Amino acid sequence: MSRPLGVILAGGLATRMGGGDKGLLHVDGRSLLARAIDRLGPQVDGLALNANGDPARFAEYGLPVLPDSIAGFPGPLAGVLAGLDWAAEQGADSIVTAAADTPFFPADLVARLQAAATGPHPLALAATPRDGTALKSGGKLNRHPTFGLWPVALRDNLRAALKDGLRKVVLWTDRHGGTEALFEAEPFDPFFNVNTPDDLARAEALAKTA
Repeated sequence: MSRPLGVILAGGLATRMGGGDKGLLHVDGRSLLARAIDRLGPQVDGLALNANGDPARFAEYGLPVLPDSIAGFPGPLAGVLAGLDWAAEQGADSIVTAAADTPFFPADLVARLQAAATGPHPLALAATPRDGTALKSGGKLNRHPTFGLWPVALRDNLRAALKDGLRKVVLWTDRHGGTEALFEAEPFDPFFNVNTPDDLARAEALAKTA
């Protein structure tokens, strides 16, 4: 399978951080967005940023900035759709998304999502064991809906679903045979994201070893 394009999702409102762009917060001297770019960039054939508002605030990163095409901040699926529309213009078959506020996601994210996608369309979400319980022991999964492999072929279906009011990612992925790529959650969940000031402090500590 050829490498997909990558889209970093930064369209959230960051209400628990007092608003603003979480991706521009710094951890150990570097922005969360810069960390996401460094992790996803080598895994894909091109990179863009999904964000709303004035794109000039991201100018230093040199990436295309893709606003949501569905009004009202309807959630990460709107960012996925923006990425799929951009990828279609580039002639790509798929994209992989990653969240701008998740600085330690796996360096093999793309390869493992592609390996997990077994249905008629390349559609898979990253997942980790819930509460540290191994899946083979009967544990359940935490799916991470901002980290996924998405097929360009389903973009019009996604657009229609969003216009009909769909907001929950897993409802749409389950509808289209989406699978999961399982990642270990030890010594910490690699999909840990920064939502609060306490999370930012934890990320500072993790950055010394992650």
